Order: sequence, then C-alpha cells, then structure tokens
Amino acid sequence: MEIVRTKAEVREAVGRARADGKIVGFVPTLGGLHEGHLALIETSVRECDFTVVSIFVNPTQFGPDEDLDKYPRDLESDAAKCEAAGVDLIFAPSPEEMYDKTASTTVHVAHLTEGLCGAFRPGHFDGVTTVCCKLFGIAEPDRAYFGEKDYQQLVVIRRMVRDLDLPLEIVGVPTVRETDGLAMSTRNQYLTQEERRAAPRLYRALQAGAEAARAGASGNKAEEVVAAVLAKEPLFKAQYITAVDPDTLEPLEDRGAPMVIAAAAFLGRARLIDNIKVE
Repeated sequence: MEIVRTKAEVREAVGRARADGKIVGFVPTLGGLHEGHLALIETSVRECDFTVVSIFVNPTQFGPDEDLDKYPRDLESDAAKCEAAGVDLIFAPSPEEMYDKTASTTVHVAHLTEGLCGAFRPGHFDGVTTVCCKLFGIAEPDRAYFGEKDYQQLVVIRRMVRDLDLPLEIVGVPTVRETDGLAMSTRNQYLTQEERRAAPRLYRALQAGAEAARAGASGNKAEEVVAAVLAKEPLFKAQYITAVDPDTLEPLEDRGAPMVIAAAAFLGRARLIDNIKVE
C-alpha cells in the first residue's frame, strides 16, 4: 500500500493500474475511520481490482461553528486499518494541495441540498460536491462508494454525477450499526457514557416511525411517531425529523410509503444523523 500526498502521485499510480486493465474503486473519507468506513472499503476491495481511499478533512464542508479543528486526525491509525483491509493507495493531501488560493469554482446541486441537513448547514453540500468532483477528477475511479447513513449526501452525489456526465458509478453501502442499533459515526466518540447509553433511542424512534408507515401512516404521521419516541429521552434535542421521497427528497406530508425517514439530533455536543427506508 502506498500513501501519497499529491494529485500527480495519485494520477500516476492510478494510471499504472489502468494500464494493467484494473477496475479502480474509490472511497472518499474525512479520516477517523471506523467499521462503517471499513464496510465501504471492503466492498470496493471485493468489487474492484485497485482501491484508492482519500483521507482529507475538507475545510469547505464545515460551518464556522462546527468541529473542523477538533475533528479526529490520526493518519497512522487510519492507514493501518486501510492496509489490513486491502487498500492499494491512500491519498492524504493538505488543504493547499486540494485548493489553490485563487480557486473560484464551486459545484452546487440545487433543490436536493435545500432540505434535511442542508437547511441547517448552509454551504455544507457545496463543499461536499466540490471536493468530491475534484477527487473524482484526480482518482478517475470506475466506482465510488458512499454510506447510506448519509442518505442525503448519497442522493446529492448521484445527481451530481448524473448531471455532469461523470464516467463513474456511485455505489451505496448499507449503514453499519453497533449491536444496540446506533449508526457508526466518527462523532460518536464525542458522547459521554451517559449519552452513549441514550444514543440508540434515535434508531429505535426511526424504527417506530417505519413501522407506522408500513401500517399505512402518512409521512406527517410517521414523523410524529418518531418525535414522540425520541422525546422520551430528555438528553436528545431534535434538529429535524422529516419523511421524504427516496429519490427527490421532497417532504411527503400526507403521502405514504415509499419513504425515507431522516433525522438529526443533538446529544450533548455530538450531532447524530440517521435514517430508515420504508419500501
């Protein structure tokens, strides 16, 4: 496994792989790798011949009051996990390598980025789409892997790739959970012991909403069920609970399934997001 810091080195390594006829898989990450990331990596290793992982805490997707400075950075630990999983190349650039100081181009996906997390994190998805578009141009993968836990991100990236005719497939990988149901996230390490005990209630609330939707409840009613269950844990402060169309991300209101019920809630200083899909 190689660890490289420059765009030129990535292009050179991927070029050698392509010259050998290899299928290239790509997993973009912020680092702080956990089992959720490893599920993406292992899927790429299984399906592709050459896997590239980027480890880059992208400053443009963090808001002014978010945890950019505190976000975990441990390249040595992340690299060991990648090597054990069979990764071929890690791209770990600096912000200066990724962004020229005179850069003036941003990739914006309209409509899909306006609700859910986008309503509370202005500019976040522009940062995500711009850096992903750049990374796709650098690594030139055949497939890129994203987790379904960040459902809005997955839908946005798919739309960007479709709209810009980028020559790659976006592959969604199911959310990886702890044994008690908590979706794995780098930010889970911010939780205190008491908060960690309370954390699984978010997924239990979503499951209750999904059960109601399967029984015929509308989007609005499913949201009410989720809110009622989550409210039983006073440590949680819900930011949003919204049932949306799985493809357009439009709120369902009086319509029923299919739907994705998505939620974001604060638990102490950790902002947790999760979702559940109802076919």
